[in-house]
Amino acid sequence: MTSTRVARPVGVVTRGTTHPNRLRRVDRWIVHATAADLRRSADPLVVDLGYGAAAWTTRDLRTQLRSIRDDVRVVGIEIDPERVASAQPWADDTLSFVRGGFEIPISAEPIVIRAFNVLRQYDESAVVDAWSRMTSRLCREGWLIEGTCDELGRHAWWVSLRAGQSTPVSLTLSTRLADLQRPSDLAERLPKALIHRNVDGEAIHELLVRLDKHWASAAPHAAFGVRQRWIAAMRSLRESGVPVLDGPARWKLGELTVPWNFS
Repeated sequence: MTSTRVARPVGVVTRGTTHPNRLRRVDRWIVHATAADLRRSADPLVVDLGYGAAAWTTRDLRTQLRSIRDDVRVVGIEIDPERVASAQPWADDTLSFVRGGFEIPISAEPIVIRAFNVLRQYDESAVVDAWSRMTSRLCREGWLIEGTCDELGRHAWWVSLRAGQSTPVSLTLSTRLADLQRPSDLAERLPKALIHRNVDGEAIHELLVRLDKHWASAAPHAAFGVRQRWIAAMRSLRESGVPVLDGPARWKLGELTVPWNFS
């Protein structure tokens, strides 16, 4: 794969915190959401932007995507040249690492870009520009998945955008249900575009308030397990008028996905 030379990558160096399987929640959602497009793709190329101080999550992503296409190629992109150099021992015909940022300095158009725990340190005002830069590099059927998770990957939020767009399609919460007290406790991990909007009068605040209410009302279902409680909460949340997407097969994983315009 030929890289495109750039004078200066767009972005700043992140903290680089990473762990094996830290992004397993978003990876399995990517497999679910993008499978049809990946199967049809003439060039199943995927980018992991800002993989951090070690290449674990880039390698994990390739492993997950091979369940759809065994010929998938994954490119890890990092703005820190030392991180790119340290990842090279893992490179092979389907896994490579290059220096870059939001400009995505590769010659081909990826079908998926995953950018996790990257925008967290930026100002909210920088988010839309970053989204636009990344989605402009996607192929026509491409996806951008951008979000945030905790250090161990137990709780995560992300948005999905399509090629050429600067407004997300959906917002997803994925959490380890065994640890869950109140869904609104997870607000501290909201994507950068929403974390400062969790206040009265904002849609994301209203969503979290309603989610807490339905989670509490579903407490009797806990006798059948925490997954059944979450599924019951998702059903009642949908019945209340919230356009909850997907169904029990996703909900039992601790997921909630709603259209972006409801957040």
